[in-house]
Amino acid sequence: MTDRVEALLPSAEPVRFLTDSGAAVRGRQRYAAPDPELLRRAHRAMVVGRRFDAQATALTKQGRLAVYPSSHGQEACQVGSVLVLEDGDWFFPTYRESMALVSRGIDPVEVLSLLRGDAHCGYDPRRHHTAAQCTPLATQTVHAAGLAYAERRKGTGRVALACVGDGATSEGDFHEALNFAAVFKAPVVFLVQNNQYAISVPLERQTAAPSLAYKGIGYGVRSERVDGNDPVAVLAVLSAAVEHARSGHGPFLVEAHTYRLESHTNADDASRYRTDAEAEEWRGRDPITRLENYLRRRGHLTDEDLAAASAEAEEFAERLRTRMNTDPELAPMGLFEHVYGTPTPQLDEQRARLHAELQAEEALS
Repeated sequence: MTDRVEALLPSAEPVRFLTDSGAAVRGRQRYAAPDPELLRRAHRAMVVGRRFDAQATALTKQGRLAVYPSSHGQEACQVGSVLVLEDGDWFFPTYRESMALVSRGIDPVEVLSLLRGDAHCGYDPRRHHTAAQCTPLATQTVHAAGLAYAERRKGTGRVALACVGDGATSEGDFHEALNFAAVFKAPVVFLVQNNQYAISVPLERQTAAPSLAYKGIGYGVRSERVDGNDPVAVLAVLSAAVEHARSGHGPFLVEAHTYRLESHTNADDASRYRTDAEAEEWRGRDPITRLENYLRRRGHLTDEDLAAASAEAEEFAERLRTRMNTDPELAPMGLFEHVYGTPTPQLDEQRARLHAELQAEEALS
């Protein structure tokens, strides 16, 4: 029994491969280091992802987006969470995972359709094996556990990875998902991006546990803690977690210690509940700079590589600006599609009222 419990326990300190400056941490590691080529891909994706994030934030100020939850500072988790997956694996994002979706190759305009107010989900979940972005906290964890269990029953070898924030670990759905996944050995990885705040509520008001990773132990879920601003460690731990799930050993819970440098959304004022000094301290742990320094020291990244990544990021942002500055052609009646299999009387009434209003507008034009 003791050995079984110890096998579930996370590391006493978050797993780190890099210091804050990007030097390699000395000593033996519990996890295998990622391949240099994967780290190069991660660096490029983080550079592009950060530029996308900055452009999306600017689009809110221009009125092109209704709201945008920035993931600036969380690039290692955003990119790492999708790079460890195979094409057929499923990804379950929250509303903050826009950068992860873009890193998975989904059209950025389709990604932003939800936040623009154009559609409930702008991309095809089946085509991309990516669930719709989830606004309610933790509800997608139950969906991820169920889908992963179905994949296990079908013997596909696919896994699911579900992202949540620290605040979501206080929700009942999160605990139900862990319990179900553990009992039925669903091949699912739960990634908790602990960015220290659930909107304005600090972590110490969320839990009295030594760490959020310990929440998995009571359900029999293998758990781990990782420095979420260390891209090497994030990729190493998540790769091991995905392999654990794919090999039939059941779910895996990863708590990544990170920080969102921007406000919760553009509608939030983070200065009301945290200090500039705190944010500045986390800026010194920048995931892109750490990985860049590490790769340069090892000869895996050149000035030409950096220039190419920067140019790609700017081109990406320019294309996004151009496309987002074009008003979309919307079909208002589409609001009523895919709501219920059999529409309710209330839905039919609303559809009829909108149809009448649209006809009246057309008659006047």
